[in-house]
Amino acid sequence: MPAKRPFERLPADVSPLNYGLCLKPDLIDFTFEGKLEAAVQVKHATNQIVMNCADIDIITASYAPEGDEEVHATGFNYQNEDEKVTLSFPSTLQKGTGTLKIDFVGELNDKMKGFYRSKYTTPTGDTRYAAVTQFEATDARRAFPCWDEPAIKATFDISLVVPKDRVALSNMNVIDRKPYPDDENLVEVKFARTPIMSTYLVAFVVGEYDFVETRSLDGVLVRVYTPVGKAEQGKFALEVAAKTLPFYKDYFNVPYPLPKIDLIAIADFAAGAMENWGLVTYRETALLIDPKNSCSSSRQWVALVVGHELAHQWFGNLVTMEWWTHLWLNEGFASWIEYLCVDHCFPEYDIWTQFVSADYTRAQELDALDNSHPIEVSVGHPSEVDEIFDAISYSKGASVIRMLHDYIGDEDFRKGMNLYLTKFLQKNAATEDLWESLEKASGKPIAAVMNTWTKQMGFPLIYVEAEQQEDDKVLKLVQKKFCASGPYAGEDFPMWMVPISICTSDDPTSAKMQVLMDKPELTLVLKDVKPDQWVKLNLGTVGFYRTQYSPDMLESLIPAIKDLSLPPVDRLGLQNDLFSLARAGIISTVEVLKVMEAFVNEPNYTVWSDLSCNLEILSTLLSHTDFYEEIQVFVKDVFSPIGERLGWDPKPGEGHLDALLRGLVLGKLGKAGYKATLEEARRRFKDHVEGKSILSADLRSPVYVTILKHGDSTTLDTMLKLHKQADMQEEKNRIERVLGAISQPELIQKVLTFALSEEVRPQDTVSVIGGVAGGSKQGRKAAWKFVRDNWEELYNRYQGGFLISRLIKLTVDGFANDKMAAEVKVRNAFCGGHSLRL
Repeated sequence: MPAKRPFERLPADVSPLNYGLCLKPDLIDFTFEGKLEAAVQVKHATNQIVMNCADIDIITASYAPEGDEEVHATGFNYQNEDEKVTLSFPSTLQKGTGTLKIDFVGELNDKMKGFYRSKYTTPTGDTRYAAVTQFEATDARRAFPCWDEPAIKATFDISLVVPKDRVALSNMNVIDRKPYPDDENLVEVKFARTPIMSTYLVAFVVGEYDFVETRSLDGVLVRVYTPVGKAEQGKFALEVAAKTLPFYKDYFNVPYPLPKIDLIAIADFAAGAMENWGLVTYRETALLIDPKNSCSSSRQWVALVVGHELAHQWFGNLVTMEWWTHLWLNEGFASWIEYLCVDHCFPEYDIWTQFVSADYTRAQELDALDNSHPIEVSVGHPSEVDEIFDAISYSKGASVIRMLHDYIGDEDFRKGMNLYLTKFLQKNAATEDLWESLEKASGKPIAAVMNTWTKQMGFPLIYVEAEQQEDDKVLKLVQKKFCASGPYAGEDFPMWMVPISICTSDDPTSAKMQVLMDKPELTLVLKDVKPDQWVKLNLGTVGFYRTQYSPDMLESLIPAIKDLSLPPVDRLGLQNDLFSLARAGIISTVEVLKVMEAFVNEPNYTVWSDLSCNLEILSTLLSHTDFYEEIQVFVKDVFSPIGERLGWDPKPGEGHLDALLRGLVLGKLGKAGYKATLEEARRRFKDHVEGKSILSADLRSPVYVTILKHGDSTTLDTMLKLHKQADMQEEKNRIERVLGAISQPELIQKVLTFALSEEVRPQDTVSVIGGVAGGSKQGRKAAWKFVRDNWEELYNRYQGGFLISRLIKLTVDGFANDKMAAEVKVRNAFCGGHSLRL
């Protein structure tokens, strides 16, 4: 391969102060016309202006110095690989301000980036297209020529020329709407001037939508835009948004700076959502909730994504990263605080325990691999950004911020956040700037501690043993890098500064001791701890490390799991550490399964969910051996008592978590072929299909997966029919994700072919193929072959965006042999990382 050309940022000779932008999209021919009138400042005399520009044709360009004659550009030189254009002028542009005018045309593409078209069906069944945007990281340049770098901020005056029966939205409120002189069917919609902001946060939408609205306590107009006829499905998100804005205003002690905020559901959307300032775009499944047909986990997902995107309105939009190197901070922070916000709105979700299962343990799994990377990766060319939008930036980022928040304490943390936001208001900042503000507020060595977590990959395993000395316990701690492949054997000895908290059976919920471990070994004395009292590290599973206890310390913790005196989040962390130590070959699997038996009385959904994932991984590894059947029996033994206790139907007084637990347990038992569950699932499915008794949304996934796993071609056809009839994207996705459970080879092929059909939205193809890969051993091989055979089409469809890399990850997870691994390496050379929500 030829060496990469060095990447250069745009020259600083000329910079924008304000963009006056008028766009006229054609929803039939999929093109758009644009006029840009930008107020710019020439800082150094020059005879050329270099801007970003991609897939745009410039028709004319001119520059008029303030109070002087207009000069026409004599050449447009496009550097396509660099996505730049150089406008050349016949004479030198002198220092000072002036107006840059550019007329241009572009296309409304179908690649879900830039200014693109999104297909939707009207209530009467017609197919139409909306024009929508997705600019992060570097696609504003596909909609208009601009200085498309996060640190080159300006204000925007946007107007859109659109058919008069369409809704037109942008970042700001509408200030004028008048007939368009050349065509009576069009109107020109003008929006108020934006604050100083980055190009990647600009947005516009033209289409047909209904909305629901309210005002938040602090007077901000909040609207949720939905497909026509589905306004009612916007109410849940509206309620969350209206509660969330005042929560953040209060938390940061900085008001929301715009007069309005719109949340809108877009049919074709690559990410989960995007935090455009004042106009947040979402996948339908991340925003719409139907009281009758949405399950509990969808509600929770919507609440989290709304919390995440609204946090960015401050952290990201008001203060923006200086360059993409600091993207992890933007995302990690929003991925942490979304939980704080949901915990405020819905305390009954027990959402912090779920954080540990969804983000913390997931990040630890990835970060223990030899091919992990530090949270902070130095980015040159922005095309590298897709590679770093991955679970390390989001989930490890969020986990170390949670650890940092705990280490500093809430009050000083908020003080530091306010310092940071007010100091860099409408400006740009780097990671170090936040550390400095938090250090100032707390007086603790934040930068020194955090650099050990963000600038090197991996995390420590802390080995601990205890010795009783009269009434005290003496603990000896040793830290070493934790590796998924076994005990660390590297030459160098990476070290972390680890905030350690320790509790005892005296009070399992508060720390008896807190200490910063800043060396490889540490000896601590716990005063007044009797021989029969247990000791546990990492209270609340907040520290980003794994713990290996000496056998007798572990033994003493087992009763505390059984009698539930150890809090759920600690029970979860304990078993997760054990499973992962066993997978790394550091302790024996038998030891883990022994501890598992202590979980017989476990009532907590999240603990079960994590246990179940760990058994699943074990089961996948054993699917290559003779023990596979035995583990299925073990699964039935573990899950049947709780399955019988819960039953199929909600009982009075049950809540959100009971619904999640029931779905999890029934799905597990059904997949493992537990007779009573399988028979009941088949009976209820038949009633559902015949319209006798519709399955509640929370039971659909477990029932679908059960009947497919033990089903035939008739079952698959019925599922595909349900898919076609589903009016809600959530139901379509729910079916798409479980189709891979089918086990006959020819039906697996049918599902894979379906993944690329018109029936499946392009952004959802990935989850169908991923579902096949995760469904069975045959499925894994078939999915991998399918991706290879259809590589061209898949690659063109996603143009190297993060969906393609997510696809690779989903199809190769679970391979346990070297030949497959070698093959995957080759394929992996073609693509980058993967992501959830922007």
